[in-house]
Amino acid sequence: MLYEKLCLREDKNSYMTTYIIDDPLEQDRKRPVVIICPGGAYEYVSPREGEPVALAFNAAGYHAVVLTYRTKQLFPAALTDLSDAVRAVRNNAEKWRIDTDKVIVCGFSAGGHLAASLGVFHDNEPTIKTADGLNKPNGMILCYPVISSGINAHQASIKNIAGDNKDVAQKMSLEKQVTASCPSAFIWHSFADTVVPVQNSICMAKSLADNNIPVELHIFPNGPHGMSVANEYVAECEEGNRTEVQQWIKMASEWISNL
Repeated sequence: MLYEKLCLREDKNSYMTTYIIDDPLEQDRKRPVVIICPGGAYEYVSPREGEPVALAFNAAGYHAVVLTYRTKQLFPAALTDLSDAVRAVRNNAEKWRIDTDKVIVCGFSAGGHLAASLGVFHDNEPTIKTADGLNKPNGMILCYPVISSGINAHQASIKNIAGDNKDVAQKMSLEKQVTASCPSAFIWHSFADTVVPVQNSICMAKSLADNNIPVELHIFPNGPHGMSVANEYVAECEEGNRTEVQQWIKMASEWISNL
């Protein structure tokens, strides 16, 4: 395992923690990589949705990177961090033996909003757009994501990233920003989520489908918000330890393999 922290900015407020599989018997094998954006309402970065997720993807045979992005800062600070992280991963592809056709962003709650933001803004947001396009992910895994800034919005997340700017808040309704250049997506949510309504995932899936972008959507009937890998080690309450929800890692891994 190649485990290290790589700073993205001089102030060290944003950095990547790598979980790169280093198998001496498979030196020629290139693996997909999953760049993980934990949630936290753009106020903090949740550790429950970082390393446990990285290790789960490692167990499935994939490299993983956990992004600690800037919080309590307005758009596009966090988006710039993720864009830079995707570029850094691609620039290290040879060293880390990464399959550059399978660079996946995976986000939880507000981190899901961040991952989806890169999906929709990678080629049209002036602050991150680049001529080489190395910041475009090949796919998005969105886990109970914040998507809308409308009636089903998670107000704290939108407030933390848009402040009092109504134009930015409207722009942060990502289901309205999908274009034909958006990557395909794997999305999962709990119908019982009372923090971020399931309509966030449904509206994103519909927008992707309306733009002819492949999408796989799973809605589990039970379970609270913030389940992460949904096992007893990360569950904040008994309802968060759900065997049926734990299957999302396997389903997402199969989705990656079929990209």
